[in-house]
Amino acid sequence: MKLMFVEARYNKAVFIGKHVLKLPEKIGLVTTVQFIGQVKEIKLQLEQEGKKVFFGKGKHAAYQAQVLGCDVNSALSVNDKVDAFLYIGSGLFHPTAISLKTKKDVFIFNPLTNKFNKIDREQAEKINKKNKGALIKFLSSKEIGVIVTTKPGQEQLKKAFELKNKFRDKNFYFLVFNTIDFNQLENFPFVECFVNTACPRIALDDSIKINKAIINLEDIKN
Repeated sequence: MKLMFVEARYNKAVFIGKHVLKLPEKIGLVTTVQFIGQVKEIKLQLEQEGKKVFFGKGKHAAYQAQVLGCDVNSALSVNDKVDAFLYIGSGLFHPTAISLKTKKDVFIFNPLTNKFNKIDREQAEKINKKNKGALIKFLSSKEIGVIVTTKPGQEQLKKAFELKNKFRDKNFYFLVFNTIDFNQLENFPFVECFVNTACPRIALDDSIKINKAIINLEDIKN
């Protein structure tokens, strides 16, 4: 089946206004494809108030400053140059991921509501501690369920199978879905911990739907 991705762009001007004054001097600019067409104008707004603006490009992104899915490398690539990040967009998934990966403050401007706020570092640290707890549970468990999706761009079956060679003392059960059905995970009560190889948001936002520890594949260190 052929897939066609159509970019949907926000067609109103993004104006940050007085909120620019709340930002530190060196800013890493990141946004989603909806607002990517206005990056130059946003950069100019920041520079007119004396800010220095940096943006990089992610591994899977088509544009500079773009965050795409779980790819926040556009932020990581300029992390050493900036004091904080400004995320243009809605939702908390991307800015939370940037905060966790970069250990920097992340400011959010939502053009849809004109609201401006900052990611709570304490909340980000709670997530970080939860991830560390899940890693400890994984390392101490023998029966591991590995969640795999067949969705294009998220499927990591080959990397999932590599776990068997890295952790030979564990038993791995590979659970393959298209769309993850969390209710089906209850059919494997012997599983002590789950490894998520699909969208990292599952371990971040959907962990409350799973009554076992869950860790993202990328967070497992051997």
